Amino acid sequence: MEDQSQGSPSLLQVLKNAVPHALVTDPSHLDEASADKSGQRSAGPPLCVVEARSIADVSEVLKIATAYRVPVVTRGGGSGLAGGAIGSPGEIVLELTQMNTIREISRENRWAVVEAGVINHDLNVAAKKEGLWFAPDPASRQWSTVGGNIATNAGGLLCMKYGVTREAVLELTIVLANGQVMTVGRKSVKGVTGYDLAALMVGSE
Repeated sequence: MEDQSQGSPSLLQVLKNAVPHALVTDPSHLDEASADKSGQRSAGPPLCVVEARSIADVSEVLKIATAYRVPVVTRGGGSGLAGGAIGSPGEIVLELTQMNTIREISRENRWAVVEAGVINHDLNVAAKKEGLWFAPDPASRQWSTVGGNIATNAGGLLCMKYGVTREAVLELTIVLANGQVMTVGRKSVKGVTGYDLAALMVGSE
């Protein structure tokens, strides 16, 4: 694998060609991506922000980042308190807030299929119409994303009764560092064969 300079204009050009609708280099947006609710701030702005709109966007960015050996920081609502969503110089911030579609809510199966950028509170508002709810209730639920809840295995006061986010996740579509897309888990409450790869991914931040 050829090592390329992290600040190389050619990398930005490749990203611009691959995801022209999603690439952001505006200084104010880069500055925002340099901090989160932890109060920490990086030494400088990241190389760029990519506002992914689809799994295909995520896959393309990770393929390019792997080829150029550039670190990628995944970011949702920026509500974390551990500094996990802070972009630093030379890094790509992969922002998922634009992937905010609730694809399905099934009363019969008691599941929801959502994109990573859906706000925790918005999912609960939609689920309530079907007589359901999403039990994880981090203090940041008004602005934190479901993807962020999963990445940090978020809890909240209700976790004493209903468990943390891991207990509320059945199936995940994930993108590996090389851009490969995989589905892990299963759409059933009972799943007792094989490795529990979905549980492995929850809390992976």
